[in-house]
Amino acid sequence: MSSPAPVLVWFRQDLRLGDNPAVAAAAASGRPLVFAYVLDDETPGRWRMGAASRWWLERSLRALAASLARLGGRLILRRGAALQEVQRLAAETGAAEVRWSRVYEPSAMAGDATLKAALEARGVSAEAAPGALLHEPGTLKTGQGGPFKVFTPFWRTARAHAARTPLPAPRALRAWDGAVSSERLEDWELSPTRPNWAAGFEIWRPGEAGAKAALDRFLEAAFSRYPEDRDRPGIAGTSRLSPHLHFGELSPAQAWAAAAAKAETTGADRALEKFLSELGWREFSHHLLFHWPDLPERNWKPAFDDFPWADDAAGFRAWTRGRTGYPIVDAGMRELWTTGWMHNRVRMIAASFLVKDLMIDWRRGAAWFWDTLVDADLANNSASWQWVAGSGADAAPYFRIFNPVAQGEAYDPDGAYVRRWLPELAGMPDELIHAPWMASDAVLARAGVRLGETYPHRIIDHAAARKRALAAFGAIKSSI
Repeated sequence: MSSPAPVLVWFRQDLRLGDNPAVAAAAASGRPLVFAYVLDDETPGRWRMGAASRWWLERSLRALAASLARLGGRLILRRGAALQEVQRLAAETGAAEVRWSRVYEPSAMAGDATLKAALEARGVSAEAAPGALLHEPGTLKTGQGGPFKVFTPFWRTARAHAARTPLPAPRALRAWDGAVSSERLEDWELSPTRPNWAAGFEIWRPGEAGAKAALDRFLEAAFSRYPEDRDRPGIAGTSRLSPHLHFGELSPAQAWAAAAAKAETTGADRALEKFLSELGWREFSHHLLFHWPDLPERNWKPAFDDFPWADDAAGFRAWTRGRTGYPIVDAGMRELWTTGWMHNRVRMIAASFLVKDLMIDWRRGAAWFWDTLVDADLANNSASWQWVAGSGADAAPYFRIFNPVAQGEAYDPDGAYVRRWLPELAGMPDELIHAPWMASDAVLARAGVRLGETYPHRIIDHAAARKRALAAFGAIKSSI
């Protein structure tokens, strides 16, 4: 007696078994299961994954394959345009159903609709499930029925709806016993080798188990002081869950439930609300991308189309290399280059410096982050850069120009963060570490610092840069 036709589960940004509605629905069907991942660098309009993200993807897929193997399953790997590869796999396996989780990027949503129609035309059931967000981005609307443009009312509406209860991971899987070809993960060459510029990324543990460990560590060690410590880059005060959330190794519903349980037992209600609001900003970014699909390429506020961005190749290179002469900016850029991640407060400072001190187009900074961040997320990256530039929804006002010295003194008062990433400044006294050019020759000598040699001179004077930026922003103010 032949076995029934299988269900094909297509993984994308949901690389987990727990709280995965697509996996749960497939398992509940009682049919044998086929699991697949498609590396898609070919679909037009799709943002090709950056180098740091590829490093993470390789390890996350390896972890997912191991989890499936422990339950008797197998992860099939294919490379090509997802629309064609998923249909090809469905035909090769004789699948009766295809299930996947939604991705809210514009090209993915358009492709989903085309794929569903193509599969159903061949008699194959096709269903996309939620799971990447707390709320489907089309479901939260203003009182007038339109999309939210400001975070606070958006989050007030979203917060009023409790998160769904996370689904348990399947304890067993009925694996399909047919034969189908799979590419080898190592042949995709997702990780650098010569040179291995990602050696510092080994601080991370990609995969579902790594995500759970990171969540547990945060709740145990940093959650209770999250509101006070999250802006201090020199201490471990953030969750560092962003790459796990982006790749779907952890769902926001799982993070919500775990944090709520911790707050209930510890009374850390203030910490809970602050943590949930940060999940809310992630939701808001995806809401914006859903309603304004050109957010990664176009100014959300059209007035910024007339902004006189500077063509400053030397300034951009200094910024990418952490050689601007402003310690808090340079420390952040070197943390990014070394670890594939940057503290959120420092991201804002570094982005403000690029856009407002150097007046370099926010899209150039967003592209650099896209390639170098392990948590590169199209919605978050685009919305956050536009927020800093002043061109986005609910954005920082154009006249808010972060002073990198004042920001460093406020959020890294003892210089711990700067000393970690700029060891050449380790000997500077706390009161001058964020402005070494203000130190006397004697102080610099005692610290072993030679400006222009061991650490660069400032590439621009912030006070003068601020005046230049305000004049440029002022020219378009009337239409903002």
